[in-house]
Amino acid sequence: MITVTEVTATAGTLKRLSDEGVSIWLDDLSRKRIESGNLAELIDTKNVVGVTTNPSIFQAAIGSGEGYEEQLADLAVRKVTVEEAVRMMTTADVRAAADILRPVHEATGGRDGRVSIEVDPRLAHHTAATIAEAKQLSWLVDRSNVMIKIPATKAGLPAITEVIGAGISVNVTLIFSLERYREVMDAYLAGLEKARAAGIDLATIHSVASFFVSRVDSEIDKRLTALATDEALALKGKAALANARLAYEAYEEVFSGDRWTALAGSKANKQRPLWASTGVKDPSYKDTLYVDELVAPGTVNTMPEATLNATADHGDIHGDTVTGGYAQARADLDAVERLGISYDTVVKQLEDEGVAKFEVAWQDLLGAVAKSLSGKGGDGE
Repeated sequence: MITVTEVTATAGTLKRLSDEGVSIWLDDLSRKRIESGNLAELIDTKNVVGVTTNPSIFQAAIGSGEGYEEQLADLAVRKVTVEEAVRMMTTADVRAAADILRPVHEATGGRDGRVSIEVDPRLAHHTAATIAEAKQLSWLVDRSNVMIKIPATKAGLPAITEVIGAGISVNVTLIFSLERYREVMDAYLAGLEKARAAGIDLATIHSVASFFVSRVDSEIDKRLTALATDEALALKGKAALANARLAYEAYEEVFSGDRWTALAGSKANKQRPLWASTGVKDPSYKDTLYVDELVAPGTVNTMPEATLNATADHGDIHGDTVTGGYAQARADLDAVERLGISYDTVVKQLEDEGVAKFEVAWQDLLGAVAKSLSGKGGDGE
């Protein structure tokens, strides 16, 4: 049982984070979390105002089978395909989470209270299929507070424009590079312009751009460690924060320009930067590093539960830790580049790996569901 004192203590740090303009979203979802009341509890006690999912999250949740037995049995009796079964289960979870978050959605005028669901990762390099899948997912979930996740691949960019242009809110995922981030913002603005031309109310369209953090340090730190010089080792743990801070600088620039001003006059919403992959992977770093050091107004930080709990317990929220650091951020990335570590090579590798990891997780999920359907009398085809 959680006491009032415990709630007040843990909520203090998280409330300070929220007060600084950072929306706290949970990077996890499962049937058990929904049905046990845990998600509602996190909303009530830990300032959680949104949820993100991805293929890996669903693979872990549905692959365990816990909470899905009854639905799997029904799907098996109906002899549905494996892919249909997966979509029935994932959209059911997202729909239920969206309903739990509806009061937050209404209280924030649609800004928060959002739940994200990703297009099939196997479509990451196929524009038309991504557009069709995004529209289908929006229809299947049928909740105004859903966001469809589209990867920021080259093929994903025109899909973002088309889906936004159709009036569907989008979470753009797997952004690693500053150049690609600018292309994502451009795709969003183009989508808003398309929606406006179609007579769609721009106030109803929301978007976030998920800029990945910890994976940048993991890859660059590995290369710095291999160099093993004092200069190289001194740069460990700096690249990811530098990259994210410069992304925020780009956000400020784009969403204060003339093109944005024209759309803002039509009541458009800014596409907020969302810090993703904020769980610290190097145990030598503070476990709240990518929360404490990425505090800026108008952002979202989506956290795995371990990071959320760590922030509540010992996070150090002391105001904006982003906007004053652009010069140092540039210097840090330049220093890495001077050591022969190519920024462009790293971010391209991370994008390719990110898409591949989600494809593997999706295939594993399909395999687990096929086995479950077969075991319950379905054909598993």
